[in-house]
Amino acid sequence: MLLTKPHLSSSTSPLPSTRLASTATGLNQARPIAASPAPRRRLRIAATSASTVEEAALSRVDVLSEALPFIQRFKGKTVVVKYGGAAMKSPELQSSVIRDLVLLSCVGLRPVLVHGGGPEINSWLLRVGVEPQFRNGLRVTDALTMEVVEMVLVGKVNKHLVSLINLAGGTAVGLCGKDARLLTARPSPNAAALGFVGEVSRVDATVLHPIIASGHIPVIATVAADETGQAYNINADTAAGEIAAAVGAEKLLLLTDVSGILADRNDPGSLVKEINIAGVRQMVADGQVAGGMIPKVECCVRALAQGVHTASIIDGRVPHSLLLEILTDEGTGTMITG
Repeated sequence: MLLTKPHLSSSTSPLPSTRLASTATGLNQARPIAASPAPRRRLRIAATSASTVEEAALSRVDVLSEALPFIQRFKGKTVVVKYGGAAMKSPELQSSVIRDLVLLSCVGLRPVLVHGGGPEINSWLLRVGVEPQFRNGLRVTDALTMEVVEMVLVGKVNKHLVSLINLAGGTAVGLCGKDARLLTARPSPNAAALGFVGEVSRVDATVLHPIIASGHIPVIATVAADETGQAYNINADTAAGEIAAAVGAEKLLLLTDVSGILADRNDPGSLVKEINIAGVRQMVADGQVAGGMIPKVECCVRALAQGVHTASIIDGRVPHSLLLEILTDEGTGTMITG
């Protein structure tokens, strides 16, 4: 979607100032220069390059023009983006996602970023000698793991993302579920097996409304406490869906490290581009959706049932997938509708 500006060849150097001066002083002094073939070649190359640059610039303008209806449609609307997976591992992709988020904010959308940090958590767990464990796509979280999760998500990943957004020209406000009781947790029904993995029992979006209205970008780490103050690790997909419903989001986007929902899990080419709630529930029942995709699908369905208009699962490994999904007809990944 983005076209890079071509660079002129290093052999295309500007004419020396003495030659430019001689041309200005008279035709007789200019003749020796005109007779030399090298300057003519350089002038032809420069002209061709200028034409190429102009064509590239026009192409970029066309892309912006084509995005206008989508910008108008989403202007002033809140979009909740869950950020995680491989897009967080690569500095290049991370920079791309952050710039796209800031761009959306600049053209009038109101983005909210909800983030995980699985790879970073795994890295720090291994540093303290704990092997990460998962069951049905959810992290097994004992007391030590919970301490690491809170330190990494709230103290490190969250503030790093806030800094990146600010550096890209946006204005970010870092929060976690504990702040202003944004999220209240309760133990998971599988608490005996999963430990301090919680569910969202309540969302109080009061703190988010003035932040969003002022054009700032909330950046939310999904650590929350229950009524007694016990900290819980909340699945970021689940939290994003509940937050999207609470703020009345137009769209929920889950950036992850898969291309979307596949009709055949063994065939990357079987991507389902669009599906409704009934269709996706049938896929879960048939076993076509399994593992870590289940909580993603479930949070999308819950968000749609609570008033979010559309939810999309998109591949964060694809550069500018966020812009492709929001600002083009084709989109990317799987869009789930009510």
